[in-house]
Amino acid sequence: MNRLVTQIVLAVVLVLGSTLAVQPSAMAEKPPIFAPGGVAIRGFDPVGYFAEGKPIKGSAEFALRWRGATWHFASAANRDLFKASPEKYAPQYGGYCAFGVAQGHIPESDPDLWRIVDGKLYLNLNSKAQELWNRDIPGQIRSADQNWPAVLGK
Repeated sequence: MNRLVTQIVLAVVLVLGSTLAVQPSAMAEKPPIFAPGGVAIRGFDPVGYFAEGKPIKGSAEFALRWRGATWHFASAANRDLFKASPEKYAPQYGGYCAFGVAQGHIPESDPDLWRIVDGKLYLNLNSKAQELWNRDIPGQIRSADQNWPAVLGK
């Protein structure tokens, strides 16, 4: 009887083990846009960074779907600007932390920790990541560009 139980337990472990061996890689894949709850940049208006020079909370009233995420805007005019040229306004690296991408992983980001460099919006996770990012922005961008989008599958 004990041998039968041992064999059954072993069979269950082997089946679960093979199932789990497949799942982590699938679970590790991240969506191309960081969008908690389906909303990009935690609901901040990407055009606002350029037009107002600061983060501005968007509204679901002026929402737009792009690349699998919902983007909120402070006005219909900002939504229309984004719709006409989303690559111009969307944050780099899908809105994930630019410093993290440069380091080879993709942590979330904080819309209040941002910088526009050469006409592109970059977000960071926290003040420490932003500080490290600011020490060598050109080098960080080169590293992040090399890592993106391959880090999505890690």
